[in-house]
Formats: sequence, structure tokens, C-alpha cells
Amino acid sequence: MKKYSISLLLLITAMFTGKKLTCQENISTYTFQSGNFAITTLSEGQQQNGTSILIDATPEIIKKYIPAGKYPSACNAFLVKTPDKTILIDAGFGRVLFDNLKQKDVTADKVDVILLTHMHGDHIGGLLIDEKVTFPNAELYIAQPEHDYWMNIDSRGGEQARKVIAAYKDKLHLFAPTDLENDNTELLSGIRAVAAYGHTPGHTAYLLKSDNEQFLVWGDLTHAMAIQMPHPEIAVTYDVSPSEAVIARKKILEYAEKNKIPVAGMHIAYPAMGIIKKANEGYKFIDISDIVAYKE
Repeated sequence: MKKYSISLLLLITAMFTGKKLTCQENISTYTFQSGNFAITTLSEGQQQNGTSILIDATPEIIKKYIPAGKYPSACNAFLVKTPDKTILIDAGFGRVLFDNLKQKDVTADKVDVILLTHMHGDHIGGLLIDEKVTFPNAELYIAQPEHDYWMNIDSRGGEQARKVIAAYKDKLHLFAPTDLENDNTELLSGIRAVAAYGHTPGHTAYLLKSDNEQFLVWGDLTHAMAIQMPHPEIAVTYDVSPSEAVIARKKILEYAEKNKIPVAGMHIAYPAMGIIKKANEGYKFIDISDIVAYKE
């Protein structure tokens, strides 16, 4: 089978369908090929969020970018099929995770690896049902600083995280995320775990590379795209360390834009994938279903 670049494949798809894919079509999965890796959005729902979580967003910024006071958001996990592995990046709430996987002919026992960006409940909820492991054959990867944070925090979230860690203890792998620009060490073949600290102390992004094509799953680097693209200096109340989260966001946005790397995020509206471009203020996000409009 002849291989095409991501951009060309998406352009061909847009030309033949003649329409833009939108979350209103009620589609919960979206797949495209990056080299030999098939990457699928597993959507657990779309919603409109308010501005109360934004830190230091001035009335002027809010009026300019979200005049209605609401912006689109989502909750996503991602499936990555490589030539030899079936990988899940996060597990969402678990509400429709298994239905989404079924759409891609993946059953829980076929998942080989689970990579966690961090351990908030909307990322680990699908790992246990009735406190029992839902992915019996999967190896679970958690960044060491993320593991240590949740093992030592006295909260409901900490209790949930510790239950996951205990349940998967025989298949648990702890690792040190790498620096985005200065360390090319792979966690798995074709996959780098990249430090994106701030949202949580061990928050991790995953940079995928296959056949000279790259793709970045950035976890919770953003929560409010409408604001945080033009103003990446604006953090959210969910961030454990807002200042560190801002530093990570600026660094990763700059890197992705400079290297033309498509990105995906857990709180980006469906299909949750796109391209970063510089704008008059900060950056703009070009939805992957709008790729036909993308100009080099």
C-alpha cells in the first residue's frame, strides 16, 4: 500500500467527503495515519466550559476571544496502534471508553501498553471497574514524579490514584520523562515521554515518531484552547503549579510550531487533533478537519 503524508491523507479525505467533520455529528472516534502509527481520538464527550477556571484572564481578553463566556472543551483518550503494539494514552473517565475501543476492534485484553499523561480522575477512570483491573494484559507506565506525588497526597484523587497503582503493581513501570529538546531517549520504540510539568508534578506528553513523521499527544497542556492559544501565559485553577504549566505550554507550543508537528490534547474539542501556527497574538490552532485550509 502506498504511503502518504498526514497532510495529504487529510486533504484527500476532505476532498472526497466534501464536508468538515464536527463534533455535532456525534462521532466519538477519529483515526489517521502518522507513518506506521494509527492514532485514534477516543472521545468521551464534548462540552462548553465557563471562564471561572482561568487565571489572570482580563475582561478584555475574555471579551475578545470568548465573548459569549463559553468555550468548547472535551474529554479524550487516545489509541495508538503501532506495527507491534496496541497502546492506550490515558483512559478517560471510562464512561464510553470500551465502546470507543470496540469501534476500532480493540478489546481490553488486546491492549499491550497504557501510557499515562497524569493521574487525575478523568485520565485514569477507565483503568478500574469495581476496583478491578480492566486491562489485564497491559503494562502501565507512569512518570516517577507523578507516581510519587499521588502516593503522598491526602485527597480523594490520591486515593483513586493509589488504587490504580496497587491494582497494576505487577505491571507497573516508572520512568523519568525526557527534556523535549535535549534528550532523544525513547520510552518505547518510536515513543518519547516528554516532561510537561506544571499541570501536575509529573505531567507528561508523548512524542510519537514513525517513518520520519512526528505527532505529539500533549495531555492537559491546555484546557481552554480559545484563550490559551493566543495567550499561553494564562493558566487554569486545575494546575498544581500554574507558573510551571505556563512555562511548559510556551515551550511545547514553540517546539510543535517550529517543527510542524501535529498535536492532540485531552481537552481539545473533537476531533482533538490539529496543527499549531503563529498568530498576531501567540498561536492559533488549525483543527485537523480544517486541514484543507492549511497553508505552508
